[in-house]
Amino acid sequence: MFQKRENNLGQDKILPLVLRLVVPTMLAQFVNVLYSVVDRMFIGHISGIGTDALAGVGICSPIIAVLYAFSYLIGQGGTPVMAMALGAGNFPKAETVIANSLRLLIGIGLSLTVVFWLLRKQLLWWFGASTAIYPYALEFLSIYLCGTVFALLSGGMNSFLIAQGHAGIGVGTVLMGTVLNIILDPILIFGAHLGVAGAAIATVISQAVSATFAIACLCQLPLAARLHWRKIDWHLCQKIVRLGLAPFLTYALDSGLLILLNTVLQRTGGPKNGNVLVTCATIIQSYMLLITSPLSGITMGSQGIVSFNLGAREYGRVKRTLWSVFFVCLTFCSLMLLFSLFATPLFVHLFTSDTTLIERAVPYIKLYSAGVLFMAVQWTVTDMSIAMEQTRIALICSLFRKELYVLGVLLLPVLFQPYMAFAAQPICDVVAAIFSGVIFLQIVPRLLNSADKNPTIQTKVV
Repeated sequence: MFQKRENNLGQDKILPLVLRLVVPTMLAQFVNVLYSVVDRMFIGHISGIGTDALAGVGICSPIIAVLYAFSYLIGQGGTPVMAMALGAGNFPKAETVIANSLRLLIGIGLSLTVVFWLLRKQLLWWFGASTAIYPYALEFLSIYLCGTVFALLSGGMNSFLIAQGHAGIGVGTVLMGTVLNIILDPILIFGAHLGVAGAAIATVISQAVSATFAIACLCQLPLAARLHWRKIDWHLCQKIVRLGLAPFLTYALDSGLLILLNTVLQRTGGPKNGNVLVTCATIIQSYMLLITSPLSGITMGSQGIVSFNLGAREYGRVKRTLWSVFFVCLTFCSLMLLFSLFATPLFVHLFTSDTTLIERAVPYIKLYSAGVLFMAVQWTVTDMSIAMEQTRIALICSLFRKELYVLGVLLLPVLFQPYMAFAAQPICDVVAAIFSGVIFLQIVPRLLNSADKNPTIQTKVV
């Protein structure tokens, strides 16, 4: 589970180094997806209420994802700052980054718990819940909110382990919580007859265990930068939040787009067909997590290499890392395209035995994931821009993709059939990838070449 060798971010050969870091991080992100996927699998098979309960949890999922996006705000905002400090040999600053990130995660987590608890009923109605699925959605969300701080700490603090080259420990952190969740789900859902509430309780307990383990590792292990309770630095906190804004908006707005999708499907599909479409969307969202989360794992695992070598002014290694990351992303997306074409019926069967639902969900998944190859470009551009502190590039590319998706979801169901809202995803994947790739290839190589020729030039947030 843990790595046997320390990865040297400044000297090891790039492609082997990238693979050693991204494979465990991909696995960690994939395992992390199982939190929600396993919950939905068990919920979908609850006798008598499985379909409605699954749709109810599907309504909660984008809301939960918005909450989890705050772990990206701090985790991915803090790790480039920490990694650059390590690359420059400034170890006290690196440890100060970790300490301030911990405080930010706790403060944000507690604030979100209060706000979302007070608004939870209104949010569910606004985001597409129907009368039939509302009770299950409210039950699940009410319990999940109690563990918001654990969810943010688990994801956010784990990033600082991965960015220091200890991706294996990051896998162990996530794996510990996921295995516990898989064990507790059937016990609480079926054995204790708690139903949807049992799934939520299992998730909260598992995330608390993961968070505790991640913090313990940062405190006790012989890392280059460890967790100490240092004085808060508000200027540093602002920098962390500023750098984390792009991944936060990317993840949060993706969740907001899923809320929009559920709402449009419910409204255009009508009372009966709308619930079926929302249930299909829940299954599709679970499938897409199997693509987007490992992709995030690839780029997250590589950010430390880029940031470290940028801080050390090793611009040639930065360029080689960027191309290696894109190659790994493209290879993964190619495999997922094949899976989408040939194995989606097996995936849908995990969630339901309803023949009608299976017949509709399978082609919808194939449609939704048709542009998966182009996602390799988008993820590489966005997350590697963040690693280089080029937040404007990341924001422009991310927001352009979101705008395309919104237009597609709003217009396609009106012009064609309700299910055509699913076609918005591949359209924006293709167009946004071309747009992002052109911008990245125009700006970043020129920036690195200038810095390489003149050592006094430093890359700045543009």
